[in-house]
Amino acid sequence: MAIRAIHNWNVLAERRFAPAGDIPVYYEERGAGDPLILIHGLSASGRWWTRNISALAEHHRVYVVDLAGFGRSRAAQRPALGETGAFLERWMDSLNIERASLVGHSMGGAIAARLAADFPARVDRLVLVNAAALPLSRSGMVLRFGLGGVFRSVSPAFLPVVVADGWRAGPVSVIGAARDLLQADIRAKLSQIEAPTLVIWGERDRILPLALGEQLSTAIPDARLHVIRGAGHNPMWDRSAEFNEAALDFLAQKPLIRGVV
Repeated sequence: MAIRAIHNWNVLAERRFAPAGDIPVYYEERGAGDPLILIHGLSASGRWWTRNISALAEHHRVYVVDLAGFGRSRAAQRPALGETGAFLERWMDSLNIERASLVGHSMGGAIAARLAADFPARVDRLVLVNAAALPLSRSGMVLRFGLGGVFRSVSPAFLPVVVADGWRAGPVSVIGAARDLLQADIRAKLSQIEAPTLVIWGERDRILPLALGEQLSTAIPDARLHVIRGAGHNPMWDRSAEFNEAALDFLAQKPLIRGVV
């Protein structure tokens, strides 16, 4: 049950907090239809889906979550990355979401993949967007982030959102989550994913190169890869129209019966 509700009539979205266990998590809810949960990446927030929510909400009941420690959930205690799949499953329980499709970007992709592997009955379809679900070497990760790879991978229009969300989350959450990503290795779980999966990747990602997307799409049993030309690490923003079309086409494939695509 939602703890608090605020109606923003400009975007026709319901803004709420719902508990994952005893931790309140902020989310926005919009549209009608089969439930669809959008999970953001490292140092981000639900604002990273701004260019996608309206299109997706024409066909789905969209839940845009701010993970604990980030966005409007920044005051909440951040669980370890390895616990975040179970954390979101408890959040789904609090909203009586028995089963949903998931869209996860970067770190959120790793979280979505873990949830789909550990709780297959809760996931209809899975969309992994430039997902940090395969390990990078520590030197590779530090090089890409330390030399400004993040800023070189975003468009000028998106940069204020990136900077504001990173500042709002603060160094404790950002560094802690980045450390978790360096230590996490969910390769063994990928073969356990039962949900039909679409891997979307920006061709020009300087943080997580396209080769990782190709590897990821072969590691998951029922997955295929869609490359968005000209996009960087954030294809849902860089090429939103193509992203929305690809995601909606994939999500529209029926029936959503386990093992049937």
